[in-house]
Amino acid sequence: MTRATSLHDTVRAWPKAELHLHLEGSIEPWTAVELAAHHGHELTLQHVHARYKYADFLGFLDAFKWVTSFVREPQDYALIARRLVETLREQNVVYAEVTLSIGVMLLRKQDVAANFAALRSAAENAAGSALRVQWVFDAARQFGVEQAMEVARLAAQHRREGVVALGMGGDELAIPAEEFRGVYDFVRSQGLHALVHAGEVGGADEVRRAVEVLGAERVGHGIAAVQDGDVMELLAERRIPLEVCPTSNLRTGALAKLAGSERTGLADHPVAELFHGGAPVTLSTDDPAMFQTNLIREYEVATAAGLRLQDLARIAEESIHAAFLPESQRDALLARFREMLRVQGLVY
Repeated sequence: MTRATSLHDTVRAWPKAELHLHLEGSIEPWTAVELAAHHGHELTLQHVHARYKYADFLGFLDAFKWVTSFVREPQDYALIARRLVETLREQNVVYAEVTLSIGVMLLRKQDVAANFAALRSAAENAAGSALRVQWVFDAARQFGVEQAMEVARLAAQHRREGVVALGMGGDELAIPAEEFRGVYDFVRSQGLHALVHAGEVGGADEVRRAVEVLGAERVGHGIAAVQDGDVMELLAERRIPLEVCPTSNLRTGALAKLAGSERTGLADHPVAELFHGGAPVTLSTDDPAMFQTNLIREYEVATAAGLRLQDLARIAEESIHAAFLPESQRDALLARFREMLRVQGLVY
């Protein structure tokens, strides 16, 4: 490709959706320094860069806990929301579902309603008419069932303010999925969607439980599904999208953790196997600042793992299909996307 038609330029031109994106994981090092200074702590960029390196998934969780310790007030949340939206707009992301660590806010006894009002207002002002943002309230599994239910109730209370789903992240091996069945039953009774992180550091059975026990409509990560043909068939038959985040999986050690894995680099990521195996695949960044990535780069990485440009276009379209939007709004986004493909002369 010439520079004018590089993969980066081609993907950037697509009006894209991103579905698996943690607000707090978008805190760039310079923003962490700024937040820390506001609360009386002196940090250097070198210190933050050092903390944004991990030996394993638990190391990442520790770094996430550390950086979010400087996000304490509504104005802090407003700042990181505005900067995230600005970054998304630069990449021509036109729709995003952004996950908020409500479980962490509750653990730290913060005012969830005030935080959410501030960050939502900041995001809407920064997004303008170029980007639609909706929100996922996230419960950390390791914090337990009782707190997860509290997060679910808060999600229901704020449903009319753009909260579309309950998610559950954190340590997926901490507590069995079955214990959260009542939480997800409540979520559905309130008209909210159900999201679950599974098959990231856990095995394929965790993906199955997320779908069959908790009723997950999309699975966060889900890369372990590639190890079990029956789970792959389940995802394909029920059309359960996987929110795949390749760079995240490398940086947290999730990629190397696949059973019997010799997968040591992004070229070894199973995204192509998942895609060709029939599972609906979407691409996201997860925690972009903490993994030094962005959405365009995740599409570039996917080609290194064995996907063609036409495959990427299908994945980008699947990301819009999988969005928690009314059908008419999804159709409008799909029409914009397909028009850009027509302009680019891409057929798949």
